[in-house]
Amino acid sequence: MRTNRIREIIRHIRAESGQLARLRNLVRESIPRLHGAIQLPARNGEAVLADFIFRYIEHVPNFIDALRGLTREAGIYDYASIFLLQAEDFFLHPPAMVASRPGVDSLLHEAYLAHRLIEEVNDRVVARCGIPLAPMDMTRANLVVHQLIGEPFANDLDFVVLYSTESHINKEALMENEAFHRFVHERKARGWQTELNRWPCLAEDLSISLLFRADMALLLEEAQPSAIH
Repeated sequence: MRTNRIREIIRHIRAESGQLARLRNLVRESIPRLHGAIQLPARNGEAVLADFIFRYIEHVPNFIDALRGLTREAGIYDYASIFLLQAEDFFLHPPAMVASRPGVDSLLHEAYLAHRLIEEVNDRVVARCGIPLAPMDMTRANLVVHQLIGEPFANDLDFVVLYSTESHINKEALMENEAFHRFVHERKARGWQTELNRWPCLAEDLSISLLFRADMALLLEEAQPSAIH
């Protein structure tokens, strides 16, 4: 499976000598530019942020596998397949602007591309059908990573995501078929609990270890043009 190849890439880079030190340096350099709405715990803040980064990266193949299973069972894999394959390709065949980066930096950028692509597809389905493709909300986690990567490069990655989505916009016609209408009707009627029980990674909050102030809404509003749409 392609997702197993992704897991192997992640394991290999994580095990490489010097990558832990590089991650610590990345975290140390990133903390001063975090938005005031994002606060680290008073104790072990750098370690918490480093753990968040690795969990964010390692969840990509889990999310892809869960979405592939969910959409196949619902009979709407024809819609989701092109986006899931693209999310995988961000790791397996990353853009040159990402592939040229060393080790854990490249992994973080590839994970951001994949998570943002899935978020973008989810948003499009919500706008069209009133429900998401899957019961997952990566907005907060993606905003944190956008801040960690820093601008303008994070904005460049967002553009890659938007270009990838627009390139396959014709797939949205599949949302008009009978299987997709049935999928929407069933999820509105019975919710997502069965799917969440089978794929708990869909409901896991990757930002649970970070503290957010009341002005998180301001950060969401500020990020709207570049990090979300």
